[in-house]
Amino acid sequence: MRKKKQAMNTKDQASYPTSVSEGSFHGRIFSLPDQDKCLDMIQLHKLEQSFRDWAKSAVRADVRMARLRILLIFLLIRYTGGKLSEVLGIDPYQDIDFKRQFVCFGSVRKKSGRLQRKVHMSEALCLEIQAITADLSSQKASPNMLKVDPGFVRRKFYERAEACGIAKQLGAPEILRKSRAVELMQNNMPLPAVQMLLGHSTPNLTSSYVSFSEDDIQQVTRLFMERESSRKTSARNSFFGKIQSLQKGDIQTMVTLTTISGYSITTVITNDSLEQLALKEGRLITAEVKAPWVILHTGKEEPKCSAENRFNGVLERIKKGKVNTEYILRIPDGTTICSIVSTESAQNLALDLNDQVWAVFNCFAVIINVQ
Repeated sequence: MRKKKQAMNTKDQASYPTSVSEGSFHGRIFSLPDQDKCLDMIQLHKLEQSFRDWAKSAVRADVRMARLRILLIFLLIRYTGGKLSEVLGIDPYQDIDFKRQFVCFGSVRKKSGRLQRKVHMSEALCLEIQAITADLSSQKASPNMLKVDPGFVRRKFYERAEACGIAKQLGAPEILRKSRAVELMQNNMPLPAVQMLLGHSTPNLTSSYVSFSEDDIQQVTRLFMERESSRKTSARNSFFGKIQSLQKGDIQTMVTLTTISGYSITTVITNDSLEQLALKEGRLITAEVKAPWVILHTGKEEPKCSAENRFNGVLERIKKGKVNTEYILRIPDGTTICSIVSTESAQNLALDLNDQVWAVFNCFAVIINVQ
């Protein structure tokens, strides 16, 4: 495995919590800056539940409608990473496509006639938003249901944060947006997809082997959103990529895919599976690897072994148990890889946080999923 060089916009890098400057990377992954100014996943869940309970507790119909509006605004910011001004500027019936599951932010471009930004949502979120908008409409709410004073929205966000024991300032809409970016990247959504979702310019994604279009990245985002809302796999490590090559043999086929960040992953599947999955060059797929199949090697030098897939990173979390020990390492593009080894082996490895290690796995450990 070799990582291809990419040109990345420096300004964009500085805008993302888990971005790593390739030029300054010397075997060390930088920690998430200002992470104390973001909400973690537990706090996000508590805040969301606070909004839901608050909306349900309203007795008067007019109060309930007002609270449903605020809940709707919260959900859109929470899961799309939209700015408060963007969310308040949309018409749910005009700008949300409930069938194809996306929301459009911004005005129409004069030349192309295309909307500025399209953000995909999970099916579950779309159904909930559709139900809320239908409820508001049935109660003869204002046709411009999201035309709410921004100052009023902020006050309600601050109130909900304080109600569940979170610092007032962490309930701000811009903190929610930032927290969503951190959440997505910690869950291994590729950086270019996060950039596109939040409306930032993306780096040059072309290489001599593969090119990811804007539509490709949007498809990756859509698959990630659905996987996030209803995860149905026990595999800890997921890589989104495009098939670069297929090398067919008598019984099995070697599949090489390239991720958006430029990493190559090799797997071997049977020819029957190749036909059943209808794989072809250029198709977007997900490669999954279970944590016990990931082997760790110490040192800066690339290990000499038979494993085709090799990733160099830095340990950012170690969880020791009586029987097994879990290691989380982060590679330069921000993706995390989980490895589980026996605690006896962990003692022999004698690894510490921030140590540089190699995570390797062979081609037979990779499972391919298609949507």
